Amino acid sequence: MHVMMRRVMTLFDEYQSRENGKHTLRAMKENARQGFWNGALPPIGYRIVEAEKRGAKVKKTLAIDPMHADTVRMIYRLALSGDGTTGPMGVKAIVGYLNDRRIFTRDGGRWGVGQIHAILTRTTYVGEHRFNRRGKDRVRNADDEVITVAVPTLIDQATFDAVQTLLRDRNPKTLVPHLISSPNMLTGLLHCAQCSGLMTMRTGKAGRYRYYACQKAARTDTARCTGIAIPIDALDTLVAQHMIGRLLERKRIEAILTMILQRRQAQIARDGAGRLDELNRCAEEAMLRLQRLRKAIEIGALDLEDPSLQERLASLRSLRARTAEEIASLQAELDRSGAVTVSASMLSAVIETAGQRLLERGDGFRRGYASAFAGRIVAEADKVRVTCTQS
Repeated sequence: MHVMMRRVMTLFDEYQSRENGKHTLRAMKENARQGFWNGALPPIGYRIVEAEKRGAKVKKTLAIDPMHADTVRMIYRLALSGDGTTGPMGVKAIVGYLNDRRIFTRDGGRWGVGQIHAILTRTTYVGEHRFNRRGKDRVRNADDEVITVAVPTLIDQATFDAVQTLLRDRNPKTLVPHLISSPNMLTGLLHCAQCSGLMTMRTGKAGRYRYYACQKAARTDTARCTGIAIPIDALDTLVAQHMIGRLLERKRIEAILTMILQRRQAQIARDGAGRLDELNRCAEEAMLRLQRLRKAIEIGALDLEDPSLQERLASLRSLRARTAEEIASLQAELDRSGAVTVSASMLSAVIETAGQRLLERGDGFRRGYASAFAGRIVAEADKVRVTCTQS
């Protein structure tokens, strides 16, 4: 009898637990529909703030966290345009960039690939946080079960969409990995005129000679394609010179630079003052945290020899220095934003630098431009035909 009673009580406890879970989820979904935060750890770049009180309950929402918002913006900037010396950076390259410069996570740890990818794909940063996307078993819920909560925008929609496009283009499921990481300028773009197959690198004499060779002819379809081989360096240089002649014409570059400067000036005027206030708050908060840590060390509450404390101090010092640099840079931009014009010397410098970069072998800069400039390149034995995506 006692065995049966124990089973009945177990079943009743299970039923009660499921009912409690159902009611809790219903209350959380309603809370999200009303625009409030449900209490989980917010995404990096945001913090939880009190919105209002309803009786004894405190309703909370998200606000931008000045301590870490700049890190999120930097990650998107690196993904979209690089650090000024490279082209757009992939997820793994961003991880290395942040860790090498001791730009730590919110918890003071090192970045990982999963964290960066989550930041680059999270719609929260464009003002749309999706609650209840997955159930307890981590299975994605139906769209009508997902609640969209409006939150402050940290990244503009155009930047977010551009980064999603780059991530899709680099996805190994849609493009062979060695085509993404190849240092050769035309890998993935060059096609054989006979069979339309991709031409990839082949080597001879123990790597002394490198050629673009038809992949189909080398592996399978020798009946349809006799195959051609073209020296890599010679063809890359030929196409790069063609790009220089087409892309780096003075009037074209002048028009592009003028448009860029106008957009930049408009953006600085629109966002500069608010951004400067945010950076000043970030610098002040970093200073206050450093002061609190120093006070705790002085009274003996913290051990200065603790490695985790050393990491935290280094992180805050790095954040303070980086914020000071950004404040100085932004202030200088605000001061000179209205006076910048495209001069002859600026135009010549841009054309010269871009031309040199396009001729540098093994540089992702020219590979990125080749992908944007050339929709398709078809090689024959005695000529190459380039179909351009830009006029």
